[in-house]
Amino acid sequence: MPSKKPSPNNDKLDQIVAAARRERDQREQGYREQALKLYPWICGRCSREFTRANLHELTVHHRDHNHDNNPTDGSNWELLCLYCHDNEHARYLDEPISGGAAGGKSEPAAMHSPFANLKDLLKPKS
Repeated sequence: MPSKKPSPNNDKLDQIVAAARRERDQREQGYREQALKLYPWICGRCSREFTRANLHELTVHHRDHNHDNNPTDGSNWELLCLYCHDNEHARYLDEPISGGAAGGKSEPAAMHSPFANLKDLLKPKS
């Protein structure tokens, strides 16, 4: 059975992805280390305290959701535990749907009421 050779396009794509991941990791290490030096190791939402043993569960959250905005004074960062960080991003993603600040324009409220004539439907037929 002939073996599949990776195509040159796949090799190039793999190299691009690997380089992007390396750059991301380097960027994250830079601001993560800075944030951990600036702030106490406490979640900014639930106040859970962290030690070296569980520090990997403490994340750096960008308040403006721009991971390239990393002022050295830490004004765009807050330390959040994994759970609060996930919750924050879920809230940010849900705001456009609910008409929150991140979504800008709010959608009109639904006008359909599926149970409006339920009482009539439940009446016994004569």
